[in-house]
Amino acid sequence: MEYMKEYTPLHQGNILCCQCGITIPPNPANMCVDCLRTQVDITEGIPKQVTVHFCKQCERYLQPPAAWLQCALESRELLSLCLKKIKASLNKVRLIDAGFVWTEPHSKRLKVKLTIQKEVMNGAILQQVFVVEYIVQSQMCEDCHRVEAKDFWKAVVQVRQKTPHKKTFYYLEQLILKHRLHQNTLRIKEIHDGLDFYFASKQHAQKMVDFLQCTVPCRIKSSQRLISHDIHSNTYNYKSTFSVEIVPVCKDNVVCLSPKLAQSLGNMSQICICIRVTSAIHVIDPSTLQIAEIDGNTYWRHPFNSLFHPKQLEEFLVMDISKIYEQKQGAGAGMKSNKHILAEAWVRKTSELNTDHQYFCRTHLGHLLNPGDLVLGFDLVNCNLNDEFANKMNPHSIPDVVLIKKSYDRTKRQRHRNWKLKELQRDRDNMDTDDERQYQDFLEDLEEDETIRKNVNIYKNPVIPVESDVDDDSIPQISLTEMLEDLEISEDATGEGGADMLMG
Repeated sequence: MEYMKEYTPLHQGNILCCQCGITIPPNPANMCVDCLRTQVDITEGIPKQVTVHFCKQCERYLQPPAAWLQCALESRELLSLCLKKIKASLNKVRLIDAGFVWTEPHSKRLKVKLTIQKEVMNGAILQQVFVVEYIVQSQMCEDCHRVEAKDFWKAVVQVRQKTPHKKTFYYLEQLILKHRLHQNTLRIKEIHDGLDFYFASKQHAQKMVDFLQCTVPCRIKSSQRLISHDIHSNTYNYKSTFSVEIVPVCKDNVVCLSPKLAQSLGNMSQICICIRVTSAIHVIDPSTLQIAEIDGNTYWRHPFNSLFHPKQLEEFLVMDISKIYEQKQGAGAGMKSNKHILAEAWVRKTSELNTDHQYFCRTHLGHLLNPGDLVLGFDLVNCNLNDEFANKMNPHSIPDVVLIKKSYDRTKRQRHRNWKLKELQRDRDNMDTDDERQYQDFLEDLEEDETIRKNVNIYKNPVIPVESDVDDDSIPQISLTEMLEDLEISEDATGEGGADMLMG
């Protein structure tokens, strides 16, 4: 019986380097690696020192020919920009790896370590590692040049609302932050009646105007002014101005509609309450719970104003209240609200508790009010209504009191509020006491109105601790967990918890 011999592979023989004579494995060049590098330099033609331009004002890097990019140190974007500077020199080699070598952030130097391969003599492949140094030179970009020359903007959007309070602007500010329309602005300036948004191009301003038209009821006027004209190249330099006027009606305002408009909305009462302002004005009839939406075009055809100022709100004490569940609906009536309950109430002013005078009214707050509660409203009996439509109404059709919202302890609400909102960076003076009060009113509106709250990004407030015990159960304490149960949670760059509402 024959046994097969175990196969032993033949060992490959070594050769001598043709230059230095050391023993090496055979290769197509018959040279060792050290001698091969002395004969051939695969990094020839690749610059070892390159200049990169950096703008100190906006902290952006120049990507030729005219693009400026925002890049963090040792980021992928910055590495891509550095490789594009030597892209033409890398066409003849194969790039294997690239990465940053740590340098002092203030040294004005960037070092990139490259690993390349190239085919050399007789098909041998040589790999080499080397470092390219980038010198960071300061150069002001065109946008920063315009800012320093006081000629930095090409278009301005002037947003105005002729009201003494800023609830609509606080809501509009959150929508702008949510959709990131403030990123293209060069400057945001706050004035008495509104905001001014400055842009470097007319296209960005037009985008802001289109957004405002879809967000709030308004009307637009545009104009442009000729700055310079080059007769040789037939080019013109214009500055454009867009004037955006928002309807002068805000949430919790009592309005008096024109008879024609009230009839077109389903024969509702002329005295209505504005419950919210979104892309349209949402009004409710406190005597019938009939609701309607008035868009911007309808408002400017049939304009109306607020009857009262928010500072004219008076506090009433609910003496007795009875809910109305069944009510006959007139012919041609419109939709009725399902979130409110109609009720008849007897109220007394807290400033007149020493008297026996009481007021009777109908209210849409039957689901919130109980005897002994405090409620804010307007007194229509003891006031002079300076309104065109209200003066022509039958006095018996005007209610004695219009109740707006339930009154809570503001101090307790602020103490238990564990969330916050972001604000736009704008040029303004310090916030006075009245502005702070209006901002707190806006935060309370977010807690009470889910429809408005779903369009706003809400963030955790690490400064104010979350307290588990609530002193007053009647206060509608909205915790962050309850507000974000239908939301998509995210973390922003600063580490703060963000909440992006899912649009229903």
